[in-house]
Amino acid sequence: MTARCQVMGIINVTPDSFSDGGRFLEVDAAVRRGFELMRDGADLLDVGGESTRPGAQRVSEADELARVVPVVEALSRGGFPVSVDTMRASVAQRAVEAGAVIVNDVSGGLADPGMLPFLAEADVTCVLMHWRAHSTRMDDYCFYDSVVDDVCTELRDRVDSALAAGVRPERIILDPGLGFAKTAAQSWELLSALPALHGLGFPLLVGASRKRFLAEAAAYGRRESDVPADRDEASDAVAAIAAAEGAWGVRVHSVSGAAAASRVAARLRGPTVAVDLVGARAAKR
Repeated sequence: MTARCQVMGIINVTPDSFSDGGRFLEVDAAVRRGFELMRDGADLLDVGGESTRPGAQRVSEADELARVVPVVEALSRGGFPVSVDTMRASVAQRAVEAGAVIVNDVSGGLADPGMLPFLAEADVTCVLMHWRAHSTRMDDYCFYDSVVDDVCTELRDRVDSALAAGVRPERIILDPGLGFAKTAAQSWELLSALPALHGLGFPLLVGASRKRFLAEAAAYGRRESDVPADRDEASDAVAAIAAAEGAWGVRVHSVSGAAAASRVAARLRGPTVAVDLVGARAAKR
């Protein structure tokens, strides 16, 4: 357990991720990437086998299991706290059996009716993200009366459903879902409203790394780049803001800048929300 913003390093075990598709598809490459991220300052690793970039098609359960479980198992065996990024209860179960200590469900339990009952039974820490539709259709759902108010209301609904299923409140982390069914302007508006999101009463995970809405900010007056890695400095800036605002964690592709931001914020603002990851090994202090 720590008392500063946690840095969650992303490992995409996919051929089609928007940021690094295919680089870490093989188990050995993904495991090496995990070691690199931890060396650079990650506190935990988020392993996902299904891209959620805009327009991405779903993969089969069998393919997702084959991609994710060996990587989770190897990294957990190496002593690293691992999160599994999945919308399927079956994948979450196998990953937890392989050593994962967090289930990061971008659908907030909406994509699979078995997810919330599994989370309750397993008593595992979970991230519930604001979500409205799968990647193929999510850009059709960017309509809000007030993006901040509506996201808060819909996240409360996810919390209520999780609690009704038996998930303990201390196991819940919330994610506003920047870029998911949100325009660039709406994502910026949510970022500026982190205090309102804190008002929900749960730890917050902020995932802005390399997303489309950062492209303009990353240009620095120059021509915008379509290369996601060119947005790393802007991603670090968002991580610094999130950490300074007391977010529980930030989810990032490149961790060194975010790790520095987390430590600076901890010195400036003092302790933030801590979450006890049951079963986590070698948790960094």
